[in-house]
Amino acid sequence: MSLMRLSPVSVLLALSLLLAPVGAIAHPAGEVVKDTADEVLERLRAEKEKLEQDSDQIYALVYEMIIPHFDFEGMSKWVLGRNWRQASEEQREQFTKEFQTLLVRTYAKALLEYSDEEIKYSPVQKKEGAKLVKVQTEVKQSSSSNIPINYTMHQVDGEWKVVDVSVNGVSLVSTYRGSFASEVRRDGMEGLLEKLAKRNAGSNAAVEAHESE
Repeated sequence: MSLMRLSPVSVLLALSLLLAPVGAIAHPAGEVVKDTADEVLERLRAEKEKLEQDSDQIYALVYEMIIPHFDFEGMSKWVLGRNWRQASEEQREQFTKEFQTLLVRTYAKALLEYSDEEIKYSPVQKKEGAKLVKVQTEVKQSSSSNIPINYTMHQVDGEWKVVDVSVNGVSLVSTYRGSFASEVRRDGMEGLLEKLAKRNAGSNAAVEAHESE
């Protein structure tokens, strides 16, 4: 997956958080996904025209309402793998920031293309003693086959957060991991960070403005 193209997996990830939920889900992790969907969809419907006209507004919405439900440090560790262990603290911090901004950009674009698909939840099952929970969902489409989208979540300071998403069996973390590993092999960690920063330049200002509020 090229860093210079919008990831189809990430687009589906973004859409799935906004789909109108169908059915109950008896687990706190599932409720995080459902509650986020309800809140974001309400905001999107109320402010769609304004959001379409101002990219900073849509970036801010994503940063405020969706991003807090992701464990970006945990995701960054998984995505970089051994490259995380070999990176300096400064490189880790920069990568986590740029990776977060990359997904903010992806969500923002996908939100503006949202239509009224529905999502069906399966009961959440947590194995005894397991730290990870999988929230299994299926996107209902009228024109093609339904799409399974599953969220892997764990607790961070008592809150359930997403650490991976799979769409049709394709893991977001694994997809980026392969792409980023290739970049590091070719250009080194600094090369990867430079490419991410360059791609994110258009939205970093909006994200930083939100962080400073």
